[in-house]
Amino acid sequence: MLTWYSQSEEDTYKLGKWIGGKLRSGEIILLFGDLGSGKTVMSRGIAHGAGVNDIVTSPTFTLMNTYEGKYPVYHFDIYRINQPEELYDLDYEDYFFGSGIAIVEWPERLDYLLPSEYLKITINRTEDDKGRIITAEAVGSRYMALEEVLKNYEDTGC
Repeated sequence: MLTWYSQSEEDTYKLGKWIGGKLRSGEIILLFGDLGSGKTVMSRGIAHGAGVNDIVTSPTFTLMNTYEGKYPVYHFDIYRINQPEELYDLDYEDYFFGSGIAIVEWPERLDYLLPSEYLKITINRTEDDKGRIITAEAVGSRYMALEEVLKNYEDTGC
């Protein structure tokens, strides 16, 4: 598991952008954290790092936004779903297991639809709420190589 300390939204965005630049087609990023912890800021950074030039916003009311970049980026915010089965209406499997990059906010709502392999990113507020502790953990063998690459992060001002 890797751990970084973010002192600002800009730090979180830069880390996300760097991570996004390391992703390949077919990867799934699951973002865990409380409301307001910075998941959408991280998502924006990841999408921009993956070559998206558009404004990246939270898809809270639409469940998913699609962006074109180096690979298609599918940004899910599933906070508002009541049952995992609601994702079948979106044909979520095409996005999770296709040729793009899937970023999922509130993945704990996936329940039994949780994929077997993914990069887990958790964002927690510091005790004083002025910073964030961000961890990344490879789940499954496919993501072990990505975790190795992420060990080399330095704030280069992306």
